[in-house]
Amino acid sequence: MSFKVYGLHIWLFGLRNHTRVDGFPLHFISPVTTFLGRDRRGAMAALDFEKRVAQRTAIREHMDKIGRKILVMSGKGGVGKTTVAVGLAQALAARGERVGLLDTDLHGPNVAKMLQVDLASRFSEGPDGMLVPVEVNGNLSIAGVDSAMEDKEDAIIWRGPMKSMVINDLLARVAWGPLDYLLIDSPPGSGDEQLTVSKSIPELTGAIIVTTAQEVSLLDAVRSVTFCRKMGIAIIGVVENMSSFVCPDCGSTTAIFGSEGGRRIAAKTGTPFLGSVPLVAHRSDGTSDTHALDEALDEIARIVHEGMTCSSVEER
Repeated sequence: MSFKVYGLHIWLFGLRNHTRVDGFPLHFISPVTTFLGRDRRGAMAALDFEKRVAQRTAIREHMDKIGRKILVMSGKGGVGKTTVAVGLAQALAARGERVGLLDTDLHGPNVAKMLQVDLASRFSEGPDGMLVPVEVNGNLSIAGVDSAMEDKEDAIIWRGPMKSMVINDLLARVAWGPLDYLLIDSPPGSGDEQLTVSKSIPELTGAIIVTTAQEVSLLDAVRSVTFCRKMGIAIIGVVENMSSFVCPDCGSTTAIFGSEGGRRIAAKTGTPFLGSVPLVAHRSDGTSDTHALDEALDEIARIVHEGMTCSSVEER
């Protein structure tokens, strides 16, 4: 018998008191029901010291099996950060690297949709209580909070402590196994999700910041750079997404959002520029030529894989 809270399977939280209701085991802990109405102190009290230590230990055990841990972030929403994260993960996997992709955008998880994977039906809990990521192909696996959502159209309305708890639970319980890369797709901005990841994985390889050439996006990209430096996160580089529109019929390109904005911000902030990714549209018959897009993402994957120099410690 399965019990769920706020539209999520209760096993996601890893909180089990095994009480009983009418003879059925109830995998539930009562403080969960009050998280939305409690302040930070009350929420953190729900995780006792022993559990927090065990959680940190589990995170360390998983992260020690992973080579590079990369946070993909953006200051502004709508710049195609998840598109870049998914494309980069696919490009690295195509190069033979073992890649995990974790979706920590709790309010708008889209990784599974972009990869055409029904995460909820395939995500499972192993006999040891660990969560098994979903294999997209031989080299790429994914996980995310939407694996536990009953209704994909539900809105997740959580305060910061609840979000931090869920992300830490995913980090502690998703059994990736040995990986060359773990890409962590985060929501826009620099809030609870990014703070939680940076605190729980202090050895992050670095962050990739996605922007467009629009002025408001560039302004927020600078804020992302500032966040990384304040948190001691190396910056792998800046990616300018939707740098040009590729006509699906004639193949001509148009810089609809301006040009070279990502390169300018990289130069201004002293961070590497990883490259530009074009916007590709479908033809009238529903097909599309993704050659330019694939080529751009493959080049960025090459640069990342070959270890392009991050911003220095002195700059952070």
